Amino acid sequence: MNQIKTVCVYCGSGPGNNPRFVEAAVALGKAFAENNVRLVYGGGSIGLMGAVAKSTLDHGGSVTGIIPEFLRARENALTSVQEMIVTPDMHERKRLMFERSDAFVALPGGIGTLEELVEQLTWQQLGRHSKPILLANIDGFWEPLLSLLSHMRTTEFIRATLPINVLMADRVDEILPRLRSAVAGKPAAAKELAPEVARRL
Repeated sequence: MNQIKTVCVYCGSGPGNNPRFVEAAVALGKAFAENNVRLVYGGGSIGLMGAVAKSTLDHGGSVTGIIPEFLRARENALTSVQEMIVTPDMHERKRLMFERSDAFVALPGGIGTLEELVEQLTWQQLGRHSKPILLANIDGFWEPLLSLLSHMRTTEFIRATLPINVLMADRVDEILPRLRSAVAGKPAAAKELAPEVARRL
C-alpha cells in the first residue's frame, strides 16, 4: 500500500475572520507531526500558512517551504523550517510543490489558494496525475465552490465523462485517513508525474 509521506497545503496568507480556520490549521500541523507526514507549503509565516507550519514544527514535524523571491518579505518567509526553497517565480514554485507532494489539501484561503487548488483539479481531470486532492471544508468554507462545480456540471461545461475526484473533510481528524484511503492499493506509478512532464503543464 502506498503511503502519504508529504502533503502540500494550500491556504490563506491571512487568518480569516473565523477563529475555527486558525484552529484547523494548528490541528492539521499537529496531525502531520504526530503521523510523520512532512508539510509542503508556500513558505510564509503569517496567516493560515504560518499557523500550519509553526504547529507542525512545534510538535516535532518536518516542513518544506517553497516561496518565490518576490514574496519573501511580503509573506515573511519562515526561517525556522528545515528546508526553504526560493524560486524565481510562481510557476517554478507550483511545479516544485507538486513534485514534492503525495497529496494536496486546501484549507480556507483567497484567490491564490483557489488558483492553486483549481490547477491541481484541472491537471487531475486531464489525466496528468492522480494524487488525492482534499477540501478541508471548515465551517462550510468550500460550499460555494462545490455549488459552482455542480452548476458547471449542470450546464455541461464539466462533461459527464470527466469526473472531479475531490475529497471532502469537515473535520481535521478526517483528513489523513481520507488521503490514505484514497491511495490504498493504488500502484505507485499511478500518482507519479515525471518532472519533465510537469514542466510542460
